[in-house]
Amino acid sequence: MKSLVTGLPLDLRFRTKGQLAIDVLADAYADGLSFDFACGDEVYGSCTELREFLEDRGQAYVLRVASSFALALAPGTRMTCAEATRKLLRGKKAWEVRSAGQGSKGDRWYAWAWIGTASPRHSLLVRRHLKTGELAFHYCHVPEGQAESKARLIRAAGLRWPVEESFELGKGCFGLDQCQARLYTAVLRHLVLVMAALAVCAVTAAQLRERTDAQAPPPAGPADRPPADPGLVPLSVHEIKRLLAAALCHPEPPGHAARWLHWRRRHQARSRWFHKRARLARNYALVS
Repeated sequence: MKSLVTGLPLDLRFRTKGQLAIDVLADAYADGLSFDFACGDEVYGSCTELREFLEDRGQAYVLRVASSFALALAPGTRMTCAEATRKLLRGKKAWEVRSAGQGSKGDRWYAWAWIGTASPRHSLLVRRHLKTGELAFHYCHVPEGQAESKARLIRAAGLRWPVEESFELGKGCFGLDQCQARLYTAVLRHLVLVMAALAVCAVTAAQLRERTDAQAPPPAGPADRPPADPGLVPLSVHEIKRLLAAALCHPEPPGHAARWLHWRRRHQARSRWFHKRARLARNYALVS
């Protein structure tokens, strides 16, 4: 009865997130797309069906797993991720400080350790927060014939942040999760329109990034003096959305939107410079 009221297809079946990921990947492979790595959080790392699907396709992956995830470290020897970390990663020499990639506030520095397993194609990548000591576990698979290195796996593990940021942007800036519709077709239309609007603004911001980036050089050390002119940050997705909205509604007085845009970008450039300098000081203390 609920299917009839909401307009759901009668043949629609429940699918877990892991199974939905398999469907999405299968469609992507059918369209001829290829991926360096498949990445996901614990929901996907705990899905055996998804991991087997990726391995059958020869797809490398770096998937987050829980601390209770069991590993075969050697024939007849099984441990959880937490147990393996406690027994095998003792002392500072077992860890290496590396960046997980650039974020909006600079490099994301963590301590990393790499543990081999009984399978030559599988390993465990452990990430430790430099300040809190919080651990995160990544179960990794690299097919035969592909380069396997800690640096490559760390880079893949850090690629989850842009995905999370895009979801946050879609929800907070474009109302992806604010649909009031209740019918299946209406919900789909809302999702498609929101994602199309996000794609237009994201592509525009990416194409204009180099042309609109007029920031002062970033600080090289924690003692650097601030520049006299901080410059302007590049146009962001938020600003592109504001410009498009202003062009459609013709705000008054003329030039009001442009002046506010200039003020915000300069203020953000100044704030970003000081934040990077403060982060440099903290990173120097943590890494040393």
